Amino acid sequence: MVLYIKNATFIDWENLEFKKTNIKVEQGLNGKIKFIDSIPDVKNRIDNNIKIIDAKEKLVTKSFGCGHHHIYSALARGMPAPIKTPENFLEILKYVWWNLDKNLDSDMIKASALCSALFCARNGVTFVIDHHSSPFSIDNSLFLIKEAFEAVGISSLLCYELSDRDGKTARDKGLVETENYLKAGNQGHVGLHASFTVQDSLLKKAVTLAKKYNTGIHVHVAEGIADQNKCLKNYNKRVIQRFKDSGMLDFSKTILSHCIHLNNDEKNILKNSNVWIAENIESNLNNNVGVTDYSKYGSNIMLGTDGMHCDMLRSAKAAFFVGQGTEKISYPEIYARFRNIHKFLSKNQYNGDGDNNLVILDYNTPTEINQDNFLGHFVFGIESSHVASVISSGKLIIEDKKLLTYNEQDILSFSKEMAHKLWKKL
Repeated sequence: MVLYIKNATFIDWENLEFKKTNIKVEQGLNGKIKFIDSIPDVKNRIDNNIKIIDAKEKLVTKSFGCGHHHIYSALARGMPAPIKTPENFLEILKYVWWNLDKNLDSDMIKASALCSALFCARNGVTFVIDHHSSPFSIDNSLFLIKEAFEAVGISSLLCYELSDRDGKTARDKGLVETENYLKAGNQGHVGLHASFTVQDSLLKKAVTLAKKYNTGIHVHVAEGIADQNKCLKNYNKRVIQRFKDSGMLDFSKTILSHCIHLNNDEKNILKNSNVWIAENIESNLNNNVGVTDYSKYGSNIMLGTDGMHCDMLRSAKAAFFVGQGTEKISYPEIYARFRNIHKFLSKNQYNGDGDNNLVILDYNTPTEINQDNFLGHFVFGIESSHVASVISSGKLIIEDKKLLTYNEQDILSFSKEMAHKLWKKL
């Protein structure tokens, strides 16, 4: 299928230059786009395997990416309250998320991945970096997630959340799943939960595995203050120093999520490293773990959702409004963080985020939009509701707000069925 977009107002995601043009979209991973003067005159598009999208009065730009997701939380919306009302972050983990992940099975994982992919696609997100946990249903879990994402048309970079919190059997199965997934040639990280649930032996094995497969570590860092307190008590060092000593920070592919409770020495270590930090502001607010000034961490900051939802435009706005109080964040800086996932993926040569990943926005603004004022529209105007069509790796997956690659109702019916099954177990 040859895909053309006519009458487009194309916005270059890097320099925000506006261009009135027609576009030829190449299919395949890391494909290109070509600006053309006119669309070929083809009488029978079906026989000639041609699809033409009219983007008149619409905006076309690069699609979006999520730097830190948890698809395993997709079935949590509306779930029963925990048996005890959590009084702090550790209790939120114990009574909510660790209770949920222990009760997942393979069908629930598949449903979680399918509906997450669906909502990512609807919101213009075509690449997801996910951090998965299902300690009593580990075997083949990463392969299930990848298959579901590919069925919808979303590219991914996956990992399994290794931890000592559920015992040796779960830990070892997680190591096996991670290695099997990477050995098969899939894009992935070696995932770790957080310092306070990872003993030295597991940390060493994780770093060794990352070196073996030329990848990085994806880990939660100082999300709650307890992570630092336990690290100081057990290892007589702070979290970032422990991770630096392990060799984890030597990998340019490493992602440190949250990074709330760090001191100036730790911030300087990160600033002078090549690792990346995933900011998840709504989750931090929801869990009441605090906020931080990410401007002290250097420029390798990207945005995630932490499984709260699949809407990166919403995440950017939340990070901007909170950032007004914590760091006086600017329009250009929040847009840079929103787009930094593309730089992370490109610098580390991951597939699936080429120029042929596009979003078409039906944004009927009451005021003029141009290169000079685009960032004001980005913060205060453009919403996920304006996503009309989405192209992933050159393939049209959303057209006029409808998913083309999979039956939406089948996904939602399956996810509801699996959610009820999960909630009964909770």
